[in-house]
Amino acid sequence: MKHTYFCALVFFSLSLIACESKREKKAEMKTPISMSDSVSTETAEVSFYFYEEKNDYPDAILEMFSPLGNQVFKPGKVPFEFNIKNYPFADGLSGFQLKLILNASDPVGYNMPIFQRELKEGTYRAVAFLVDEEGLALKEFGNYVDRDFRVGDTRPFPFSSEPYLAINLPYDKQEFNAEDEVTIDFLLLGGDLKLDQLKVIIAIDDAKYEVNEVTPVRISNLPKGEHLISVKLVQNNGKELDGPFSSVNKRIFVN
Repeated sequence: MKHTYFCALVFFSLSLIACESKREKKAEMKTPISMSDSVSTETAEVSFYFYEEKNDYPDAILEMFSPLGNQVFKPGKVPFEFNIKNYPFADGLSGFQLKLILNASDPVGYNMPIFQRELKEGTYRAVAFLVDEEGLALKEFGNYVDRDFRVGDTRPFPFSSEPYLAINLPYDKQEFNAEDEVTIDFLLLGGDLKLDQLKVIIAIDDAKYEVNEVTPVRISNLPKGEHLISVKLVQNNGKELDGPFSSVNKRIFVN
């Protein structure tokens, strides 16, 4: 009797784990994508979708003490200093927990709140944000911060009140296996999709997918080869924004 009860308990536990691991796809769209080379053409039905996401640290606060707004530095080592609250920074989480994007480049991860970056002369926009266990950007107000600063004798960015994008995933030239799920993870700064009547268009090669919320978008069943991913913030009527960071391109490879 005890053996039967134990087996039933194990079966129930495994069934529960299996159910929890299957996440329901939201707003799934399937579209064909063709990849051609000198020998043949491969066509695959690619899927775009997203999941119901949960923020485990909605009250996390990220404050930037350095650089200050439009602060000017000499070329060389530029100090960055952050204060982090309500988040288990460097305690209990694996991988990088604080990420920094400069001028729409790939994010660089840190496990320390104070560090330096070797920077050449130029005008910079810094976007710093915290991530969860999956490496996805936390998206509640206060989970991220942005700041413009200058290095050397340069001019500040022209004033603009337009919202803009910061791309956490994927990295430029990132490689994936054919069975991998590609995640497009982004932040919207300086605005709100609904209030500002905006939408995000994610394109991979000639296929497009629109989202009206800031959530990671997944792409699966991509054919092998090189793909260009474009993430663009536009008005609901399709008109493009003027800001330099309203559109970001990344190139990936599927093996």
